[in-house]
Amino acid sequence: MARQERAVRTRRLILAAAAEMFDELGYEGTTIAGLIERIQLTRGGLYFHFTTKEQLARGVLDEAVSLEGVTPQAFKLQEWVDLALLLACRLPREPLLSASLKLSVDPQARARFGTRWPDWVAVGTALLEEAGRRGELLPHVRPAETARLFVGAWTGVQLVTEALPGRELPEEISGLLALLLPGIAPAGVLARLDICTHRAERLLQAARAGT
Repeated sequence: MARQERAVRTRRLILAAAAEMFDELGYEGTTIAGLIERIQLTRGGLYFHFTTKEQLARGVLDEAVSLEGVTPQAFKLQEWVDLALLLACRLPREPLLSASLKLSVDPQARARFGTRWPDWVAVGTALLEEAGRRGELLPHVRPAETARLFVGAWTGVQLVTEALPGRELPEEISGLLALLLPGIAPAGVLARLDICTHRAERLLQAARAGT
């Protein structure tokens, strides 16, 4: 059991360091030799878990779809909003999430092993479909289409925000939601949704405190 726990910790250490490198240097600039030097691990120790850079990138992408902080709410649409806000809060702080986006927008990397965007679309679709069944969406809203377009919009906002000085991702995503939600939610639901930029921080703190 102790050996298994060490193996799990080592694998997490490798993925975290690889994510930092993908985030800082991109897929092309990241090397196995550089990773070994960064984490002070033997080549054999690394190869026990990952033998190629492509496997490392796939491992990072496998960690990308995370619902940490999302908890049951009175409105399913609020859970969809919370997911968007939580990702905006977490991504600048968590290299695994940030690197997964960098890999997804890198043409070379994307051609080799795809992206996790379809998974995010599926998560959003499921939340919106349940919101629709509960009467939380306007009649014209198509959950799958809305989820797909929102993933694209969220990604675009993140990329632009990263390139512009003085902008913070949580505030920008809150602004995106403020523009989008009146077009998909009835007035009675819309009035009760919380898109405050500080909401995600509170949700994360509660989740990590186990409350």
